[in-house]
Amino acid sequence: MSAAIETSSESNPPASASPAPSELLSGRLGAFRALRHRNFRLFFGGQFTSLIGTWMQSVAQGWLVLKLSNSPLMLGVVSFAGYLPVLVVALFAGVVVDHIDRRRLIVTTQALLMLSALILAALTWAGVVRVEHVIALAAFNGLVTAFDMPGRQAFVVEMVGREDLPNAIALNSMIFNGARIVGPAVAGVLISVIGIAGCFLLNGLSYIAVIWSLVEMELAPREVARIGSAMFARLREGFDYIWHHRASFYLLLVIALAAGFGMQYSVLIPVFARDVLHGQALAYGFLLAAQGVGALLGALVLASCKTAPALRQNLIVGLFGAAAGIFVFGLSPWMWLSLVAQMVIGAGLMNYMATSNTMLQLFVSDDLRGRVMSMYTLSFIGFAPIGSLEVGYVGERLSPQIAVALSALATLACGIILVTRLSVIADAQAGGERVA
Repeated sequence: MSAAIETSSESNPPASASPAPSELLSGRLGAFRALRHRNFRLFFGGQFTSLIGTWMQSVAQGWLVLKLSNSPLMLGVVSFAGYLPVLVVALFAGVVVDHIDRRRLIVTTQALLMLSALILAALTWAGVVRVEHVIALAAFNGLVTAFDMPGRQAFVVEMVGREDLPNAIALNSMIFNGARIVGPAVAGVLISVIGIAGCFLLNGLSYIAVIWSLVEMELAPREVARIGSAMFARLREGFDYIWHHRASFYLLLVIALAAGFGMQYSVLIPVFARDVLHGQALAYGFLLAAQGVGALLGALVLASCKTAPALRQNLIVGLFGAAAGIFVFGLSPWMWLSLVAQMVIGAGLMNYMATSNTMLQLFVSDDLRGRVMSMYTLSFIGFAPIGSLEVGYVGERLSPQIAVALSALATLACGIILVTRLSVIADAQAGGERVA
């Protein structure tokens, strides 16, 4: 982190001189203050490029599965296959993250995800791709993600330090959702220009950016203890912390319910784009992009939050706002209203999830960070396999509208649960959290 330039009355700079970047990022541009760290700037650019490719693949893959199977249930099965490996190995992955060089881990996982994208591109280009291939590769990606997600979450503090951690998490969410605007919209156009396989290929190549950014970083040495034969003892330490730290426990519990049964409405977005709104891949891409626009606006608000009450407010407003948006989306027969609903959903879910992430990381010490973030990953994924199958099944057997309405009710219930436990979170903040 560059030091601020000190000036005296004898050596004031000219009035027209531009402020130093660190001064801008700490003052008027305080919402972007984590970018004063060179390592995070590298990560910011590399991640943004890679995530654009990831969102392109997400759109192309959903459209490919619908094209191959014409089944809402198969969309749920592919989602289930991607979630299940995370559910199985996430906790063990957290122990690994706490006892390994996190940068090397992320470089490895990104390289494996790149290989998966290129294989899917080759199969699609050759015209031999089947739903079974997509399911198998989704399961492989899920296994890799079980290590990649907690690794990246825990790595943020190594790039910016604890002081700028809340802002870095908000900006990380901004990267993710900025890419969600660009990627799906671009994919919707490119599917008709270069085909589904071309989207998979571009995603594979996009991983080069994030791998390069990681290699270029200059990091302070970090001592890591060997796991040895104490894997289960390390796991128990993480469980003990979560069980006794009730604020973290309730945050993770509500994340599990909201992600598992509320957010899974998104499995059916391709069906709504084609059968309800009577659009094609471009309509699907714009629906996801609209959610990204809302999430990006929400991230800007979160990046400016500096008080503990403001963070708690983000949790509640985010969940109730997302529930309202999901309900409207499920009932909407008009494209314009569906786009507005997606924006509301994006802003709500981003504020809720990123704020939960911020609080968990502020509560925990660095030696437990990987394990706690693996539990965050597990909570995020835990009920998702069940939820994705439930949404796909109800969407096929009853109607997509009923399936989405159930997701809205689940999100609303999560908001009510969180309101009843807000005092516990406030006590935990008062006992140790400092918002930078």
